[in-house]
Amino acid sequence: MTRPRPPTLRRRRTPSPSPSLGIGPDGAPSTRRTERQEEGGGSSSRGRLRRDSHAEAERAAKVNERMPMFVGVCVLVAIAFVLSRSPEAPGGPATVAGGGGAKNAVGAGAGGSGAGAGVGGGVATVPEGTATVEGAAQAPVASTVVDKGAEKGPVIQIAPPSGGSAGTATAAGSTAASASTADAPCDCSGKMDPSTVDMGALRAAALAATPPHIIECSAAEDGMSQSACHLPSTTRFAALKQKGATLWMTGCSGAGKTTIATALEDRLVKAYGKHVYRLDGDNLRTGINRDLTFTEADRAESVRRTGEIATLFADAGVIALVGLISPYRDDRDAVRKRHEDQGIPFYEIFLDVPVEELKKRDPKGQYARVESGELRHFTCIDDPYEPPLKPEITLKTHELEIEESADMLFRRLEMDGILEGAPKLAPPGLPNPDGDEVVDLHVPEHLKASKMEEAEKLPKVLITDLDLNWLQVVGEGWASPLRGFMREGTLLEVLHFNSILVDPFNLTENKGIHASQTDFSHFKPHRAPDRVSMSVPITLSCTSYTKDAIEKSGTGAVALTTQMGHIVAILRDPEIYPNRKEEIVTRMFGVIDPGHPYIQQISKGGDYLIGGEVELLDRIRYNDGLDQWRKTTKELTAEFESKGADTVYAFQTRNPTHAGHVYLMRSAGENLKKPVGREDDVPLDVRVWQHEEVLNSGLEHPGGLDPATTVMAIWPAPMVYAGPTEVQFHAKSRRSAGASYFVVGRDPAGMKGSHLAVAHKDDDLYDGDHGRYVLQNSPGISSMKMLSFVKVMYDITDNVMKVPDESRMDDFISISGSKMRLLARNGAVPCSPTNIPTDLVEANCVPSGFMVPKGWDIVVDYYRNIDSGRWIPWSRPVVDPGAASRTEAMGNFGTGDFRLKHKDYESVWHDIPMKPSGHDEDVINLVTEIPLLMTAKMEVQKALPGNVIAQDSNDDGSPRYYTYGTPFFNYGFVPQTWEDPSLRDSLGNGGDNDPLDVMEIGSKRLEMGSITPCRVLGHLELIDEGEMDNKVICISLSDPDASSIRSIGDLERVKPGTIERLKDWLKRYKTSDGKPENALASENPTSVKEALELIAETHARWKNLCGKGTGYVSGDHGFWLEAAGCKG
Repeated sequence: MTRPRPPTLRRRRTPSPSPSLGIGPDGAPSTRRTERQEEGGGSSSRGRLRRDSHAEAERAAKVNERMPMFVGVCVLVAIAFVLSRSPEAPGGPATVAGGGGAKNAVGAGAGGSGAGAGVGGGVATVPEGTATVEGAAQAPVASTVVDKGAEKGPVIQIAPPSGGSAGTATAAGSTAASASTADAPCDCSGKMDPSTVDMGALRAAALAATPPHIIECSAAEDGMSQSACHLPSTTRFAALKQKGATLWMTGCSGAGKTTIATALEDRLVKAYGKHVYRLDGDNLRTGINRDLTFTEADRAESVRRTGEIATLFADAGVIALVGLISPYRDDRDAVRKRHEDQGIPFYEIFLDVPVEELKKRDPKGQYARVESGELRHFTCIDDPYEPPLKPEITLKTHELEIEESADMLFRRLEMDGILEGAPKLAPPGLPNPDGDEVVDLHVPEHLKASKMEEAEKLPKVLITDLDLNWLQVVGEGWASPLRGFMREGTLLEVLHFNSILVDPFNLTENKGIHASQTDFSHFKPHRAPDRVSMSVPITLSCTSYTKDAIEKSGTGAVALTTQMGHIVAILRDPEIYPNRKEEIVTRMFGVIDPGHPYIQQISKGGDYLIGGEVELLDRIRYNDGLDQWRKTTKELTAEFESKGADTVYAFQTRNPTHAGHVYLMRSAGENLKKPVGREDDVPLDVRVWQHEEVLNSGLEHPGGLDPATTVMAIWPAPMVYAGPTEVQFHAKSRRSAGASYFVVGRDPAGMKGSHLAVAHKDDDLYDGDHGRYVLQNSPGISSMKMLSFVKVMYDITDNVMKVPDESRMDDFISISGSKMRLLARNGAVPCSPTNIPTDLVEANCVPSGFMVPKGWDIVVDYYRNIDSGRWIPWSRPVVDPGAASRTEAMGNFGTGDFRLKHKDYESVWHDIPMKPSGHDEDVINLVTEIPLLMTAKMEVQKALPGNVIAQDSNDDGSPRYYTYGTPFFNYGFVPQTWEDPSLRDSLGNGGDNDPLDVMEIGSKRLEMGSITPCRVLGHLELIDEGEMDNKVICISLSDPDASSIRSIGDLERVKPGTIERLKDWLKRYKTSDGKPENALASENPTSVKEALELIAETHARWKNLCGKGTGYVSGDHGFWLEAAGCKG
């Protein structure tokens, strides 16, 4: 073994010419530069560069600031030098004796990370990982002596390192060599003797004299950049997609610090691409701690240095994994405080392993040497180890596998948001919403009134019930970071990538890109950095009627109005663009099936799409008895937090929950720490009621769930049945509500093709395995994890659903969804628990453990009354019709069984007078069928008893709505009138066989069924499918403008453009349903006089219908004419 050369003190080499600081003749700081540096580019002809006087002053100020520190260090060195030259220097050089003459001898080594090593009483100890060489020929030892008995303070003697490794200790037989080396006189040639320098005291004094925070410049504020200083931590972490943190692993030698840190580093770097670095004795003693021994002072210095390095790493966004024994609590606490002062997460991890277990492991053989007496002063044996009092994590590695320990650390980092660059917005353990933005678009309570007042004056945009569902999805944060209906650029990203790029922290100046008008001409130099899952288009269609109204208004905002005429939101900065229906359908569904229900909805939409950000004017409620289960993402997150959940998994069902589903949820709950599950093509109300019984049963039934760990909520989005494309949105939206896991089964979001499907008539449109596969690999899904359905069967031995045991398959019965539905339709009753037949359908019984009893009763009720029409298939608002006080409503508004009759008149058609008494001749009675803004096609029923008002129906029997846009008028009829088909106009068109229609153009909404005096202004003759359908134009006498409007001319003067909008509506309102345009007999409205003549003529025809006039009407009309007004 080559003997190393003893160290010598060398003068610091004079550096090459460079700028340096010095003291000028007057004692002021001065700056020296080389001639070449003073000259620009080295050319003397260019002359010296002028110094900026302000910059020079700043440099001088910095020198003045630091000068006390430099002077202090120089003074300390001078004192040490004087003491070393004095023959009476107290506490003179100490020596290390071989046979035990020296007290408290401690072997030198890499500081802080290993057990103590020393020489004394013939026994040596070595630090962790340090090899020793037996025999008298061993190289000299690097040793220190701390004489605690000396009154003058400790003196540290530094001897040369041996064996090429600092920290090598000797065995008992080699002390003579050490002693002789230590006793040898120093030939210092008049220079300072290093053996007399107390480095620990010198360091302590220097640190005490140094300002704790020497800062060149401060960190930048958010949104700013400083090339010479630090970026804001939020910006840095967002760019790195992780936060910095220090995991300080402390424990005895052999506890597994390096092993576990290596496993964690491997996982974080390889599987998650995180920036991680491991600091331990091996890499620290190679460089930064190479000069340290194993004295108490050097151990403390080792921990301090390592802590400082870890702090810098973590501040730079690196996850620092420190593995040091670091036996002293005060040293570790100082590192913790350094991190806390910097606002950096610090995790003290205590590897708590009994010494007896460590002795069994003894990977380096050190504990055996301690047992044999060969080593002494070994940390945790005969040198102290001070365990942490309140560590963040304790790992009993003797009870855990390596991966289990690493997983605990990983989960803590994940739970605290360290593995994400964005600030933590969700409770610990739960993910941030997609896009790292909490979206809640509800208008604050104190602004509701003013916002509604604004909305009433804005152009109205019609939204269907499906649009209302999507509005709820966006407004409540389920589609974060989306804040409105998609603009064209956003839609293109969704269609082509199933995701969108976002820049929530404006790293590339793309923040808010999805809330800006799409620009196809100019692009930012850099793309947005983060990809967020967004697979389903969330769009709002409109017709040219609405588009023109928006463009002409110049308001920059529109009011979103439901089919029932309720304003629910404001959409800002609308972007109108073509609705490329075929492209959307092709990209979204990937199948050709014109009979697909959602494809039909897209096809029926308007020719344009409106994008823009929304403000919800109030909470969206459906008033269907299920609103208690409709919870926003913020409410769900708060509920998860209140239950102490650090893991949430979402479980979506399109069928009633049976014991098989419960098994999956319970088993997931056992595998995940504290999970909370959430529920979502049985009708919505049936599912919810059945789920309620599942919760009510608790854990007492195999098919019940624990309410303490289960949260049920209605997912607001409509099913679009887009298979693999849609299931990505299912998962993404649950993540935005706090879910960490998503349980996904076969054929998620799929359905069978219709009879119009090209390739899959009456067969699955999508392969059953594709959804799960796509979901696992979809872009932008981030850290969300997927749990696949496993096949479960009913075990007849214990009446529990579980994964079947292959060794006893005869004990298991398969109960598929189709078999469950058949049993429910047949009204199956519970089987005997002790005698379960193999053919359940033949026995018409269901095993008692398959579903909670009351839940099964609900399912049976539904399937046995499936056509009763009393079910709620999906979220549709149940609203009040806004009918007049003197009317009586029957049935549910918006359904085919709704009826409205008047309390004072048996028939609103026959009994109400045509004109109100006491008014001018140009005033008629208007009976309102469709109030302002409402699109439900309400009309008087000529054939039903009492001529009630009800909703018209489509050819398929569904309720009919206008789809062209939101009516800007009240619509109704003139009572006691009839447009006789036998009465023909000049073009040969006969009357439409209805009462005479009225369009009231006032600004106030009239109640359904109300009777309103209305001044006639004129009329338009509409030709609708070959029939004459006249429309009287009037204004309510109670309208603010009634006194100013008495003719069509007045109308155009007070409300310019009204007639053009009426004509556009009449000619085109059916085109959005795929029908041809109507025509007008004349583009110009008639006069008041001509309109009154029309009213008189239709009144006379009504008298003929009732048998009271001079003309004859055939009795095969089928009308109900039994009212007193018609008979009298």
